[in-house]
Amino acid sequence: MPQIVDTTIRLLSQEPLAGKLPTGEVLRIAEILDQAGFGYLEVSGGGVFDSAVRRAVESPWERIRAIDARTTTPLGLALRGRFLVGSKPVSEDIVRRFIACAADNGIDIFRLHDPLNDVSNLEEAGEAIVSAGKEFHVGLVYSAGRTGEIDALVERAKQIPALGAARVIINDPTDALLPHLVEELVERIAEATGLPVGLFVQGAAGTGLLNAVVATRVGADLIATAVYPLALTLHRVSGESLVDALHGLGRDTGVETAHLWSAADLIDEHIGDEPVAPVAPRIAVRAAEYDLPAGLVAALDVHLRAHAAGDRLLDTLAEVARIRAESGWPPLAAPIGQILASQALLNILSARRYGTVLDEFRMLIEGSYGTTPAPIEESVSRVIALVQGSGARLEEDPPSAEDVREAAEGLAASEEDLVLLAMFGDEAEMLLQTIRQRHSRESSLLVGDVDATRAERIRELVKIVQESGVGEIEIEDEGMRVSVRRADEVAASAAPLAALQEPPAGEVQQTSVKAGVRVDSPMVGVFYRSSSPGTPPFVEVGDVVTVGQTLCLLEAMKLFNEFKSEHEGRVKAIHVESGQAVEFGQILFELDPVDTQPIV
Repeated sequence: MPQIVDTTIRLLSQEPLAGKLPTGEVLRIAEILDQAGFGYLEVSGGGVFDSAVRRAVESPWERIRAIDARTTTPLGLALRGRFLVGSKPVSEDIVRRFIACAADNGIDIFRLHDPLNDVSNLEEAGEAIVSAGKEFHVGLVYSAGRTGEIDALVERAKQIPALGAARVIINDPTDALLPHLVEELVERIAEATGLPVGLFVQGAAGTGLLNAVVATRVGADLIATAVYPLALTLHRVSGESLVDALHGLGRDTGVETAHLWSAADLIDEHIGDEPVAPVAPRIAVRAAEYDLPAGLVAALDVHLRAHAAGDRLLDTLAEVARIRAESGWPPLAAPIGQILASQALLNILSARRYGTVLDEFRMLIEGSYGTTPAPIEESVSRVIALVQGSGARLEEDPPSAEDVREAAEGLAASEEDLVLLAMFGDEAEMLLQTIRQRHSRESSLLVGDVDATRAERIRELVKIVQESGVGEIEIEDEGMRVSVRRADEVAASAAPLAALQEPPAGEVQQTSVKAGVRVDSPMVGVFYRSSSPGTPPFVEVGDVVTVGQTLCLLEAMKLFNEFKSEHEGRVKAIHVESGQAVEFGQILFELDPVDTQPIV
């Protein structure tokens, strides 16, 4: 009988739902689902780690440990091959350390896929998982578009048994599969590999459920689901619907749907009446029409509107398809989908194809991420080489664990901290500093006039605030008053004041440069002065820069883009701080002519 896997906890912990439910409620839902009879609970993945690091409130490792302590059902983790849970490949020793940390924290099953379906990229992670004594499944990403896609996937699947995988997973992130394709894929991959086959699929308008039922009829033994509110909102397969459908066909899954409805009730209390951004009908329709992930279409729509180009969405989606064909038909799973979409956005907004090339797109074309499913068009390879010339390149070799430890200057107190810093850099540093400050405040409760009993009661208050929806608790006991407030409540209350203090739009003109060159941001994103924590800034005030020299990094859609100078000059001023969000056209630097004396 087919096993049913639940992905509810992972979906609740990543965008667009991250932070909607207090941690305590997520843990309650995990306890309910633990009783339902699932094959395993997939509780974390790249989106979860990314959201946790960006929100800088709770370590993703803490949540895995908390769930493991409250459940007996095996726990699963989704990984992106050499990217693990980040947006760029990491070194082999970081892969081993990450797998060891995940296994130690309670992960039993690793779902591993390479964004390019390059199975050779999974060898290091596969070996580490086997060494840790855990089970792993290898995913193959299906994305429609080119002729012979199924034949290509079957050929890639033949390499999987040699890795030691326990199962092959067919992954459809774009709602591109149809029932007859599912049937062919399941049967041919099972025959080619001799391994069980599972299905992770997204699909609006009932296609996901239909494909899941068809897959089980031809031998698929594992199907991924989510509880009804999330399945409805995020276009997943509903666990309640699938279990009932299979039961009607005489296939008992062992899953009790009463527990799923109980979990659904809890979720409804927090998000029942709230619209969820990525899958508004307008976005869902375009995602289905162009066979793209709905979240990717939503992100493009937001960026286009920010540039007053909301009417160019269809042009941009068509450009994504064109770039994908030119770059070897890579699948659209993260982070490759984001890379293609970001390049398409630049092409459309600049009205010039490949006039500006993302570093990540260049690395894709040059093969730094692995082998694409089809050959890359020679004209694109030539254009990339001409545009980039001999300019600065991103590091070809990812930093080792020792490199990261040295750059962190003592911030990495454990292996868990180390791998977070290796994958997320400055953002992980902010999270770790927040956690360290929180622990420091808790320790200080035991010092001075506060005795151990009162300190324990205060810790309990902190825990209540962290694991509930309460914004603030204040108590008074025997002359001592204690108030505990959530960090995000403080940030929210400060936000309106910050908005009121923004300068009028007309004042922007005062920053124009008369004697030199004004360097503006070419995109909406986040500004970074250095390549990673602990490294020197690319430029300082007073430095002389040449054409093609890197001035900063701009992060957009989770991709870091080197921003190079188009002029020669001396840096007169830097107008933004590292980590600050910037708008299109916002001034970043002022450059004076080289013969101008630096400001003293």
